[in-house]
Amino acid sequence: MDARDVMTRDVLSVSADTPARQIAKLLMQRGVSAAPVLDDQGVPIGMVSEGDLLRACLPEQQERRDWWLAILAEGTSLSPEFVLHTLSADPPAAQLMSAPVVSVQESTPVDEIARLLEIHRIKRAPVLRDGIMVGIVSRADLLRALAQTPQPGHGGLLQRLVGGATLPPVRPEAAAAKAFSADGFRSLVEHHDASRVEQQREAEQTALRHSKQEVDSLLAHHVEDTLWQDLLRRAGAAAAEGQHEFMLLRFPSELCGDGGRAINAPEPDWPLSLRGEAAEMFRRWENELRPLGFGMAARILDFPGGFPGHAGLFLTWGG
Repeated sequence: MDARDVMTRDVLSVSADTPARQIAKLLMQRGVSAAPVLDDQGVPIGMVSEGDLLRACLPEQQERRDWWLAILAEGTSLSPEFVLHTLSADPPAAQLMSAPVVSVQESTPVDEIARLLEIHRIKRAPVLRDGIMVGIVSRADLLRALAQTPQPGHGGLLQRLVGGATLPPVRPEAAAAKAFSADGFRSLVEHHDASRVEQQREAEQTALRHSKQEVDSLLAHHVEDTLWQDLLRRAGAAAAEGQHEFMLLRFPSELCGDGGRAINAPEPDWPLSLRGEAAEMFRRWENELRPLGFGMAARILDFPGGFPGHAGLFLTWGG
């Protein structure tokens, strides 16, 4: 097999003058983590990824001590929605892209493509015909092709590629049908690992859908008096047990206008980022409880995938 057999032909691309925020939106809409940058003739001149977009805002973030953003930018896949929230500048692709581009020809064998991806530590390479991009080959494309047509000698290649890529699950029975051999056993392991990666991907997508539904619900939900009084009653019970704070609300960081960035820093104006039910609770505290000496705090509770997950809004009374 060669590049033309496995490449993706419908490729998202951008021009050198495409603004960063537009790139982030395109990546989010297409569900991809990077896009080639083409000149007017369709020749790839660079590659811009989520990490490149995030680096565009790192100087400002480092001033705010968001050290974890710098860590995430080093080769870790990020949510395009999170990148879009984080961008404070809007430079063009030409200022962000990684160049030069590692590319392959339509006739380049898959083994050679895999070797190039591994050597250069990249996840994808444009496919050229007469210098013009006609497709792109990613690690996921290679995995998909190799898993569907396993061949002797491809075991090590699959093992190197499986980290960070996805492919449709392949039934173990297909591999078991091979001759009783070490190659057959290795193929079973490879199919198992590939299926596990796909299951993890599906679990992450399900979590994202649930998070979006939760955000939509919290945006539309109002803090009724009965709920508010029940929360205050439970806070009193927590104080009676010797606690100094009570979590009024646990919510996805996407409910914040900046994806939880200000809460995580933390920044003094973090309340301005609140939306929906969280914002209503803050206003009720400000109007009713702050004059009575109660405090309000917020913090990020978990970091799935390395960036803010759920946040908590806490009523505090010191001690």
